[in-house]
Amino acid sequence: MSALIHPTTNLKHSDHLNVVRGEGIYVFDDKGKRYLEGLAGLWCSALGYGNDELIDAITAQLKTLPYSHMFGGRTHQMGIDLADKLAEMVPISDAKVFFANSGSEANDSQLKMLHYYFNVIGKPKKKKVISLERSYHGVTMASAALTGLPAMHTHFDIPVDALGILRAATPSYYHGQQDNETEEGFVARLASDLEAMIEQEGSDTIAAFVAEPVGGAAGVIVPPDSYFPAIQEILERHDILFWADEVICGFGRTGNDFGSTTMNAKPQLMSLAKQLSSAYIPISAAIIPGFMYEAMREPSAQVGVFGHGYTYTGHPTACAAALKTIEIYQRDKLFEHAAIVGAYMQSRLHEFADHPLVGHVRGKGLIGAIELVADKKTRTPFADASIGALLKQTCQDHGLLIRAVGGNCIAFCPPLIITELQIDEMMGLFSTALDEALIYANAQGLLTLR
Repeated sequence: MSALIHPTTNLKHSDHLNVVRGEGIYVFDDKGKRYLEGLAGLWCSALGYGNDELIDAITAQLKTLPYSHMFGGRTHQMGIDLADKLAEMVPISDAKVFFANSGSEANDSQLKMLHYYFNVIGKPKKKKVISLERSYHGVTMASAALTGLPAMHTHFDIPVDALGILRAATPSYYHGQQDNETEEGFVARLASDLEAMIEQEGSDTIAAFVAEPVGGAAGVIVPPDSYFPAIQEILERHDILFWADEVICGFGRTGNDFGSTTMNAKPQLMSLAKQLSSAYIPISAAIIPGFMYEAMREPSAQVGVFGHGYTYTGHPTACAAALKTIEIYQRDKLFEHAAIVGAYMQSRLHEFADHPLVGHVRGKGLIGAIELVADKKTRTPFADASIGALLKQTCQDHGLLIRAVGGNCIAFCPPLIITELQIDEMMGLFSTALDEALIYANAQGLLTLR
């Protein structure tokens, strides 16, 4: 047995796929078998594998300045240039950028900066954050508290209550609608419930509301189009900041620059990671508005330091990777490409809507999900996540790498460089695996027969 502890894995699981190399949208295992990367690694390898231009930029930086920190008055041009580039791109006024190394760290940093900001402006009670049920924001102590998935909390003693994390209903119309209400009625009810929570808690105690524009690990939850405008109107009236977790959705995933653009959301804070460097080097960013930064400057001078930062904050090689990645995105119009091939992928996914195992198909751009259910008519889920796990493994056996998330939701999130022909290949592999899963489900009596 290896000494390695595998992340987000059943620790009793011993049969691991050993990936040894990648090429384009494909990876290869230690036996030479090729797999189509249907989830871009972990929602992140936007440019695929073996991009020589990106590798050359990283190599050049390693030869020039492989590392330098940003503590105590030191800086470097790569970090400055990347921060300025991101500030130019994001829909946040006078944006200021703090670099970290993962989405979890970016969200942890956001929470710390919210605490700092409201303390220094004289509102020390304004610390609570509203997060969604069935949400994912990371696995550090603070970001795990924001996360609304039980498996991320069990046995860890995550300080949800101590950090003042509140839960609002997940905007999943498929599962959340009541009494045949319309999408508009569903959104109105969720908005009313949110406002009631704010009034009960007191708006003077709530700092922010955080959400992914399209939920990822919770099952690719796509809110109704009217959801974020309705929510933001309430947040603005109650002086609560809207914080968009763009770790998965950012940089073209939904067919636009950011998921917030796709979903008509207007955040004051944003967290970025994953596709920021196409995952070639770990890097993330916590972006705050200028008014927050200005409020923190003088208090930091009084203390003598802004006491937050990481050894690898603004790592120059990671910044070089991110700058080149963004350059490629913009030069090659990959966001526009993602919109076109994303529409094609969504149309192919919807071809499975009538399959006996499939309850719901959803997505935006190049992120989507097929939810498996025991009863299509009543939307009854399976008793456990075993059918999703089986389908994931069956897909892998046929040469397609995907994930089962949020129970039995099969997520698709291929590299942005994928072509329509390769989407056809991906759907062909999935179709074969899905039919095999149906044979198993019928043999085990897992479907509700009508």
